[in-house]
Amino acid sequence: MKTPPQALAPSAAAATADGRRRTLLLGLAAASTLPLLQGCFPVVATGVGAGAAMVSDRRTSGTYVEDESIEWKVSGRIRQRFGNTVNVNVTSYNRNVLLTGQAPNATVLGELEGIVAGVEHVRGVINEVVVGPNSTLTARANDALITSNVKARFVDAKRFSAHHVKVVTEANVVFLLGIVTRTEADAAAEVARTSQGVRKVVRVFEFISDDEARRLDNPTGARR
Repeated sequence: MKTPPQALAPSAAAATADGRRRTLLLGLAAASTLPLLQGCFPVVATGVGAGAAMVSDRRTSGTYVEDESIEWKVSGRIRQRFGNTVNVNVTSYNRNVLLTGQAPNATVLGELEGIVAGVEHVRGVINEVVVGPNSTLTARANDALITSNVKARFVDAKRFSAHHVKVVTEANVVFLLGIVTRTEADAAAEVARTSQGVRKVVRVFEFISDDEARRLDNPTGARR
């Protein structure tokens, strides 16, 4: 039961105000994502932003850039082949490609994996596209809001580095990608599962040992 506004103590009122501001910020983030969602174009990080992202990523810098290239190529080929008859979002992580979205029929659905497999350097395909009508802009905005909320809760939880887990949401289903330890995977899945609006969590992780995680996180390492 919601507490009447007049019954809120000063500290509770401040917390409520903070919550409202945070909701507004998440809503703005979702709205700003809409143009990208409409075109199904992946965002390529550039300049200082890309450098910062690479430093905190467990992928090599070469693989990071390669994943961006794979997303562009796969998205372009799907768009060229099917135009607006499909809504397919492409996420490449460590050269494994996750497909989410909608296809009009099983025939189109079956062609998608072949398109991905034809792109150079792809290691594997996880096809989570479903047969059905393309999602609405409202549904996509809601998914973007869920993604933003899950990422924010990763940071608040402080149980692992939020940089190590990529979040993709489709139809209220959250997909988690990353190169992580079992402990990190369990923590990320728990935070995502308990986030508002999440219907289901799907793990698309690559698992490493604690020792390997420490090695990859060592900024003085020679792997880059």
